[in-house]
Amino acid sequence: MARLIWSESALSDLDEIAEYIALDDLSAAKKLVQTIFQKLERLEQHPQSGRRLPELKKTSYREVIANPCRIIYRVDKKDIYILHVIRGESQLRKYMLEERDKKTKKK
Repeated sequence: MARLIWSESALSDLDEIAEYIALDDLSAAKKLVQTIFQKLERLEQHPQSGRRLPELKKTSYREVIANPCRIIYRVDKKDIYILHVIRGESQLRKYMLEERDKKTKKK
């Protein structure tokens, strides 16, 4: 059985998305968070069940969709690293570059 490991960035992403949705509908925000955690539970038994990222097909990154979110992850032996939670309409490459730039500026 694989182990899910959430990155600080992914938790922050999820928190921001849920807070935004909660401004209009608290129950929808709670339901989204619950759905995401439920969908990710299957990865513990089937780590490769998410699809390869269409934008990054030659990498080991995968995703699980929990509409309207894309949960980006990577498998390393028996660990599954949850890396990002992004809105489905976001462009992944742009998002990852922005995240990298934020980290660089903090240093």
